[in-house]
Amino acid sequence: MKYLSLLAVIFVPLTSVSGGPCRCIYGQDCWPSEQAFSSLASRLSQPLLRPTPAALPCYGASPEACASVKTNFTDAQWRSNLPGVMQMTNLDTYIFPNNTISACPLAPVTGETCGQGSVPPVGVDARTPQDVQEAVRFAKRYNLRVVVHNTGHDFLGRSTGRGGFLVWTHWMKDIAFQESFVAETDRVGKGVQAITLGAGVQWVEAYKAIHAKGRIVVGGVSIGGTVGAAGGWILGGGHSALSPAYGFGVDNVLEFKLVTADAKYLTVNAHNNPSLFWALRGGGGGTFGIVTSVTYRTHPNVPLIASFATTNFSTPEIAQKVATEFIRVHPALSDYHWGGYSLFSNHSFQMFQIVPNVSQAEAQKTVQPFFDFLTDTAGNATLSGLMEFPTFLDWINFIFGLTPGSQVGFGQEVSSRLLAKDTALRKPEETAKLLLSLPRGVSLNSVAGGASSLIDPSSSAFHPSWRRAIAEITISESWGDSDSTVENIRAAQARLQATTRVLDTVTTDSAAYYNEATLHEDDFRKSFLGPHYRRLKEIKHQVDPDSLFVVPRGVGSEDWDDQLNCRK
Repeated sequence: MKYLSLLAVIFVPLTSVSGGPCRCIYGQDCWPSEQAFSSLASRLSQPLLRPTPAALPCYGASPEACASVKTNFTDAQWRSNLPGVMQMTNLDTYIFPNNTISACPLAPVTGETCGQGSVPPVGVDARTPQDVQEAVRFAKRYNLRVVVHNTGHDFLGRSTGRGGFLVWTHWMKDIAFQESFVAETDRVGKGVQAITLGAGVQWVEAYKAIHAKGRIVVGGVSIGGTVGAAGGWILGGGHSALSPAYGFGVDNVLEFKLVTADAKYLTVNAHNNPSLFWALRGGGGGTFGIVTSVTYRTHPNVPLIASFATTNFSTPEIAQKVATEFIRVHPALSDYHWGGYSLFSNHSFQMFQIVPNVSQAEAQKTVQPFFDFLTDTAGNATLSGLMEFPTFLDWINFIFGLTPGSQVGFGQEVSSRLLAKDTALRKPEETAKLLLSLPRGVSLNSVAGGASSLIDPSSSAFHPSWRRAIAEITISESWGDSDSTVENIRAAQARLQATTRVLDTVTTDSAAYYNEATLHEDDFRKSFLGPHYRRLKEIKHQVDPDSLFVVPRGVGSEDWDDQLNCRK
């Protein structure tokens, strides 16, 4: 086929570097024949996918096609609609062990070819659980590397894999409401109002649908709302601006449907497959099976109050005073159920938070002392205040209207650490000083504490340090598409790793948020899953004894080589 001839040019075959059992990778003799793929296609609801890098049209003869790519390259929804393509371009590239690179830059140098990078060359456009089952059977029969992909919002590369076999769940968009949901096999439970979201539903779609029913659901907040609502977000724990009021995503899940490595279609809840239910709530995506839907508890769509503040600092000393006070008051704000996001450095401070179901007068009592401190310390250039929104969706739409276009389509790696309530209370000045010493500033996500801290840390696989935390600190390194050389990427990774080690001197147990993390952790098991790791490894062996599902820094990945193609 012409397509496979093209792939033969842009996709250099991989060779095994291990003597142990290895996956069958595209370009090897073991790769399934076109007859085998045709047989698979006959059993699917959609034609097979032949994914290509996002910028491939810019290497052809159509200026119009390339112009369209350039217009949309940094649009998160456009990228999420491309099978196999990630949101950040560094995750679409592939660096070989010899430090050469396979990539497809948006602005190619004359004579440069488009490399397939880490984008899988073939896959299934799964629209039904039966499609997923067929894909799993095929992958297992031919010993393929399985890559589960929805929107491409992932910093660890769990949704991509060079030479792998893609299972794309992006168009599993079913949404259903239950006025009185009772989990399967629960014979005594009381029904609750719930929403079931297909694996491809994105938060912007979920929020609009649930708003129409007069309810809200605990979910993610991102520019454009393009993060998947029933994929990696929830499998990695799922934090939210609503978490201080209603708990984390994992605390609001009632049921999963998923396909396991033996192609069984399971219902998983607290009563049916309870160990797997525990593992899926925070144990990481792409590891225990392929989720086809998630059912969430919903809450009344109450009004909320939003607070905002922004200022510039004239001196580092003023920055230190403001950051110290912000950290000092954080525990009280989270206890009052304020949640949201802030950015600060030695030069500026920005904050926006929300609290549901309180009056403006009540909300003002809790934040006005900090606003007054901010104005007195930073000067009259400070802007701060409160706004009332009738519903959560109104606030979401307002925030998205204020923010710039989608912040994707370039190279970026992130790292995170948790800020414990105890640390904020005992060491606010020391913590502020350390955070302000970081060269690129920090994001302080107020997505913990409050109601989320009252839940048993062992109730789910989510890192137990989250139950003692009040915020997540995130740092990042970014670079442009034209700067994506191996040297620049390695230097950025080294800087991020060094900065993360600095954070470890003040944060909680070196714990990170699994979904906003770096591959270059000193001990990913400790940082991502902590004391839950041993139990997760046992459950992994029970449900996937042959390790069909292996992802970077996922449970069991330490048993594989760096490329995840061969067992050690």
